[in-house]
Amino acid sequence: MESGEDHSAIPKRKRVPRALRGGNDPDPRFTLANERTFLAWIRTSLALLAGGIAVEAFTHDIFDDTARKVLGTTLLVLGGLLAVSAAGRWLRVETAMRQRRSLPIPLWIPLIALVCAVAAVTVLLAIWVTNGF
Repeated sequence: MESGEDHSAIPKRKRVPRALRGGNDPDPRFTLANERTFLAWIRTSLALLAGGIAVEAFTHDIFDDTARKVLGTTLLVLGGLLAVSAAGRWLRVETAMRQRRSLPIPLWIPLIALVCAVAAVTVLLAIWVTNGF
């Protein structure tokens, strides 16, 4: 199916979110790519959640209680927020494609990069301080 084809012969779906009612159906390849991007954000969210759980469960020898809770909680909260924002981003991108507008910029990328870098440096420093060079 080519982008820009007349979709009037295709029966309309009955239950479509309000945000997706306007415009034309995008090329299915773009919709599927949008879904793959959504799933990639969900995988990232799950990795952050797993990291938060791992910090809380397995770093008793490395961090004191406060540092462990702050780092674990930060990763868990960021993972939860990322999962929620992934759904919103999927919807905004799908709406933009239907209305032939520019795609929204993912605002989470700098924050995720910053949190991951801070977490990595914190763990590295804690390991060096605990075990020495």
